[in-house]
Amino acid sequence: MKRKLKNKIKRIIVKLLRLNNTAPEIALGVSIGVFIAILPVYGLHTVLVIIAAILVRPANKIAILAGTNISLPPTLPFITWAGYEIGRFILKDKNPSLTWVDFKNVNFQKILNIYPALFVGSIILGLVCAAIFYFLTLYFVNKFKQKRAMAKEKNRAKK
Repeated sequence: MKRKLKNKIKRIIVKLLRLNNTAPEIALGVSIGVFIAILPVYGLHTVLVIIAAILVRPANKIAILAGTNISLPPTLPFITWAGYEIGRFILKDKNPSLTWVDFKNVNFQKILNIYPALFVGSIILGLVCAAIFYFLTLYFVNKFKQKRAMAKEKNRAKK
């Protein structure tokens, strides 16, 4: 099962990298997707991805979608906790820190209580993560494209 998932992810990444988009266009797409994924707008991520894909023309559309995969069930508690803690710090919020029990016993009222700090902190966290992912993606896509160009050149030299 793990091997199948790993191979599927690898195929998607290779397909993305083989598109004729430039490295900055792919990196922009990933960074937009990461930013959207970190926002605590539960249930609206897909709508935001579609809007971003339409409005931000140079960004690679598949990369936007790929970037949103940072917010999966295993990472969501950590993203939520970090966003909330950043927001608490910025807003000087008096609500207590989140614990694992809070994640187990979540309800609508608890979400409403923490949402202002969570939203502000998530915007800041999203911007920082988007910048980090932009430069990481730019670096790795450029490396991949250089290797690909070198391989093509090598094949031409053989012929």
